[in-house]
Amino acid sequence: MTETKQIHHFAAQVYYEDTDHSGVVYHANYLKFFERAREDVIGVKILARMWHENKIGFAVYKTSLGFHDGAVFGDLLDIRTTWEKQGDYRIVFSHEAWRPEGKKPAVSCSLELVCLDSEKKLVPIPDLAFLE
Repeated sequence: MTETKQIHHFAAQVYYEDTDHSGVVYHANYLKFFERAREDVIGVKILARMWHENKIGFAVYKTSLGFHDGAVFGDLLDIRTTWEKQGDYRIVFSHEAWRPEGKKPAVSCSLELVCLDSEKKLVPIPDLAFLE
């Protein structure tokens, strides 16, 4: 039996400040949209508690982006996110930014997170509700 991954949807409004001189979203700003979507998946309160109580937090280990159909000022993007814990030390998030009525994602991203302590040492990812 194939396991169906849960898809998390997050709305990201494209503002003028997100675009470059040609009017499309500047490439690095997609990382901001994807970061907000991950925070929404995990929970801001959980992330804050992890740091304040345990002095651990997530760090990006590796990412890969594919640009297919640039979003423009005024678009309301649907950031679609799935995730999979891969062992004790890594979570892989897959993000897609969809334009309204898009036939393919504007941008796709694979991003690997690890957990670090306050001394920047690798630690196992804690048991978190979104991983169940």
